[in-house]
This record gives sequence, structure tokens and C-alpha cells, in this order.
Amino acid sequence: MASLVHTVQENGRIAAGLLLNLLASICIVFLNKWIYVHYGFPNMSLTLVHFVVTGLGLYICQKLNIFAPKSLQPSKVLFLALSFCGFVVFTNLSLQNNTIGTYQLAKAMTTPVIIVIQTLFYKKTFSVKIQLTLIPITLGVILNSYYDVKFNFLGMVFASLGVVVTSLYQVWVGAKQHELQVNSMQLLYYQAPMSSAMLLMVVPFFEPIFGKGGILGPWSFSALLMVLLSGVIAFMVNLSIYWIIGNTSPVTYNMFGHFKFCITLFGGYVLFKDPLSINQGLGILCTLFGILTYTHFKLSEQEGTRSKLVQRP
Repeated sequence: MASLVHTVQENGRIAAGLLLNLLASICIVFLNKWIYVHYGFPNMSLTLVHFVVTGLGLYICQKLNIFAPKSLQPSKVLFLALSFCGFVVFTNLSLQNNTIGTYQLAKAMTTPVIIVIQTLFYKKTFSVKIQLTLIPITLGVILNSYYDVKFNFLGMVFASLGVVVTSLYQVWVGAKQHELQVNSMQLLYYQAPMSSAMLLMVVPFFEPIFGKGGILGPWSFSALLMVLLSGVIAFMVNLSIYWIIGNTSPVTYNMFGHFKFCITLFGGYVLFKDPLSINQGLGILCTLFGILTYTHFKLSEQEGTRSKLVQRP
């Protein structure tokens, strides 16, 4: 009886964690888009708010013993913090200048770019099956972009830069975690303050500080509330991702990611009345097929590797 109660409680905790991540991940996309469309809040300044709130949130978490910080040399995470700035800024600029559908599909190109980077610069090999899944992913993104009636050249430039920098960041995060023997929260604990300091020095050159449109300008109470809420939700996304990875299987995490992908696309067309042509719909389905196939093959290969290690005497 006690074990049954424990199982029910454990399943309840996992369900609550997944629900929190679902709501936070979807809310952050829609809320940021809403802030750009209805308030015109500057992009880099919003990113700076996210970094500051994330840094404060992680400080509170370590004080509550949710994780133990590890002493690291700032020089070891300098380029990582710089790429962290770049990927968040460019991703938000992509969201600001594209429809949610195009923004979301462009992010799917991260997987092919990571594979190219790891193949060319890290001499990592991938099976033919994995390489073939990149065709429908890439084809779907091209189809959607070509038939997007709200196509924005500048938006696609930001989306492309976001994909490249995000891919580099993800590759470097994996390498740094292995090199420094730290988990994602311990790494982010150092990254967030460093990235905040970097953006603080850069923002005055690209965006106004005071006056209309500046981060310290005469914003309405509702705008400031939305910006602060956006920062809190961004932190919740980071925290819940860490928790999900630590408490569920890779299958759960990946399948849940695909579910969020679909809901975010659907929500974008409903909330912001983004037009959707048949060809765009085909592009979305094509990309989704490629992502699901990639995940299936990747998880099968990982399971096969683990089985061989277990069977090895």
C-alpha cells in the first residue's frame, strides 16, 4: 500500500513538472510576441531582464539548496556566456520579426546544423538513417518560408543567425559540462550574471536607455508587469527543463518537446491570426515527420549502445 501511494505521488510530481514546463514554454513564446507587438519593448533590453531574473532565481535556488554551485574560473565560461547572449537575442529577434510558425520551424533547423558542426569540427559520425532525417526537416522549413505570405527577409536573417549561434551554444554546453564536470544549472549559475554584464555594456549602443522606447522610459504599468512576468516565466522554463531531464527518460522529454512544438504552432495561428496556406501546412508536417523520425532513430541508437554496455562482461 505504501509503495502504491509513493508511486502515485511520484507520478503526480512528474505530471506537475511536465505541466509547468508546458505552460511556461508556450507562455514565454506568446507573451514575448505580445510584448513586441503591443508594447514595442526593445528586444535586447527584454533579454537583459530575462538574464537578470534568471541569475536572481538561481541565486535563490542555491540558497534553498536546490543545487550546489561549483567554483569555476570565469575565463572557462566566457565564450559560452557570449554565445548565450547571441542565441537568446537572435532567437527573440526572429520571434519579433517573423510569424510564430516561421519562428518555430526555423528553430527545428538547429538539429541539422548541430550535426554539421559536430561532423566537421568534432569528427563525430552519424548513421545514414540519422543523416536522411535531415532532408524532410530542411525541406519542410524551406517550404514554409517560401510560401509564408508574411515573409520577412530581415526576420529570416535573424532566424538563420539564431540557428547557427544556438547550435554552437548547445554543442559548447555539452563540451563544457563534460570538461568542467558540472550540470546545466551549475553552468547557468555562472553564465547568467556574465551574460547580463555583457548585454548591459552593449545595450546602450543599440537601444535607447531613457525616453520613449528605452528600457528606463515611461512604460505603462501593464507593460512593465508583462516584461517582469516574461522574465519570471523564462526562469521557470530553464528550471523545469532541468528538473524534467533529471526525473524522466529521454523519450518522455523528446516526445513532450514535440507536443509543445505542435501546440505553439497552433496557438500562433489562433492568437495572432497568422495566415496558413496549404503549402505551409505541408511544410510543417514535413518538418514534424523529420523531427519525429530523427528522435526515433536517435533514441533507438542510444538504447542499443546502453544494451551493449550492460551485456559487456
